[in-house]
Amino acid sequence: MFNFDEANKKSKEAVDTALRTYSDTAKGFQAIAAEAAEYSKKSFQDAVTHFETLAGVRSFEAAFELQTSYVKSSYESFVSEATKLGEMYADLAKSAYKPYEAPIAAAVAKTTRQAPPATPAAA
Repeated sequence: MFNFDEANKKSKEAVDTALRTYSDTAKGFQAIAAEAAEYSKKSFQDAVTHFETLAGVRSFEAAFELQTSYVKSSYESFVSEATKLGEMYADLAKSAYKPYEAPIAAAVAKTTRQAPPATPAAA
């Protein structure tokens, strides 16, 4: 027989889990957005400083050397930031999936136990 109290309890647990996951996901996206904004601000400040320095250079060789070092440091900074943001996205995905991991595994295990054995197709 259908137990309304048990169904209500399971429904409440599911809604609570979903709300908690949505809240954690929102916090994760806020952290990612803050990190991206901070990187953009720092990158812009570095570019302004570089161009101010570049404007004061008197020789082509010095300008070339300055530009080369700026491009190298900008690239390294970008790669570092992209790696950090990638890790933040991966952590966010893991934390969003975590509450559903056990119920999905249980549902899959239950379905595979109940599934009838597969019959070979006739040739």
